[in-house]
Amino acid sequence: MRSLLLTLCLILPLSAAKNIHAYVCLCDNLHQGIAPVGAKIGNGLDPANNLYWGCSDGLAKYFQRSKKWKLLSTEKPKDSPILVTLTFQHQATKAKLIAHAYRGDRMEKCLEDFFTQCREGGKDDLAAFLGHNGLMDTQPEIPAPAAADDEASQAIVLGCLTDSYFPKHLKSLNTRPVLMTRSLMYPGSFLLHDAVEVWLKNGTPSQMREAAAKAYGKNQKISTKAARTIFTELK
Repeated sequence: MRSLLLTLCLILPLSAAKNIHAYVCLCDNLHQGIAPVGAKIGNGLDPANNLYWGCSDGLAKYFQRSKKWKLLSTEKPKDSPILVTLTFQHQATKAKLIAHAYRGDRMEKCLEDFFTQCREGGKDDLAAFLGHNGLMDTQPEIPAPAAADDEASQAIVLGCLTDSYFPKHLKSLNTRPVLMTRSLMYPGSFLLHDAVEVWLKNGTPSQMREAAAKAYGKNQKISTKAARTIFTELK
């Protein structure tokens, strides 16, 4: 029996661990076309207090408080547009989330890196962008289109009206959007957290939309039905 199990282990392929790559350009009153927020949470050079990173609904704070994820490492690169990189591991599936906090004045670079990840990712990769919809006021360089036989990746784009700006670029990069928005909204990281839970179980975009709607409704104190209208119906 032992030899049989060993043989099966050698023959059967190991299932690849899933990876989520998250790109967050810090909220920045001075350098982004946003309705100004409080000075402290709108300082694009201060991740610890930033609306999209260090506040209660920010990525770092929200995922560190989650029982579903464990923080593995913290990196603070020097002389980089990235101020902090956190690596989390999902407790149940062992999937990893690598999250980058970009300076608020480096939106263009953040978007370029997000699109590059979309281009280079595979079927077990999810690229996520969260924050102000930088395509409204910047023009990042988009990678060359993917080859016809390139493995498709998937993407979540959380910001205002992302379905009006991102699809053509994602299509050229052979990236399937699984959660996008069709109205003005607040891109809290609770949305990414709950949508990823569905994605890790191989859920459909429709199921991810429903998870996001429930999370948004709870956070904003509106009905799930009303929250559902914020997110695009994707197949």
